[in-house]
Amino acid sequence: MNGLRIPFWITALGLGLATLVAGLYPPGASFAQEPTPRGPTEDQVNAIAKGLYCPVCENIPLDVCPTTACAEWRELIREKLAEGWSEKQIKDYFVAQYGDRVLATPPPRGLNWLVYVIPPLAILAGAYILFRAMQAWRRPMPAVKEVDTAEIGAGDEYAARLEEDLRRR
Repeated sequence: MNGLRIPFWITALGLGLATLVAGLYPPGASFAQEPTPRGPTEDQVNAIAKGLYCPVCENIPLDVCPTTACAEWRELIREKLAEGWSEKQIKDYFVAQYGDRVLATPPPRGLNWLVYVIPPLAILAGAYILFRAMQAWRRPMPAVKEVDTAEIGAGDEYAARLEEDLRRR
């Protein structure tokens, strides 16, 4: 480089002054930030919406449903949370409006209790059947007894003809 060379002491002095000036302004809150909202967060709304299914769409949780109706229902959840409603009260409100089908987990009453009883019973029955089948597979097969054609009754012509045909082949 043929250009201007800055002596080391000037560079060090400049860095020292920059550090001193930066030290005069301690880190703090930025004045350009907007005040934080005091309402419920998106996570709180989605935690409740995850437990509800969209009444319009089939089998889509409310927290991921892209329809306008679901966006409005999520906003309704936000409003109810801001008013101080609990999660149970909000779910009860949706059940009163649209029925039990909006709940992700059906309540154990009426025929809904079968949802909680049948799967464990089916698993136990399958385990029992598999256990019995494995026991049967381990047992040795009984010896097959040779049948003498003379033992076949004279009145059983069909069986005698069948035995005769099998011998020929």
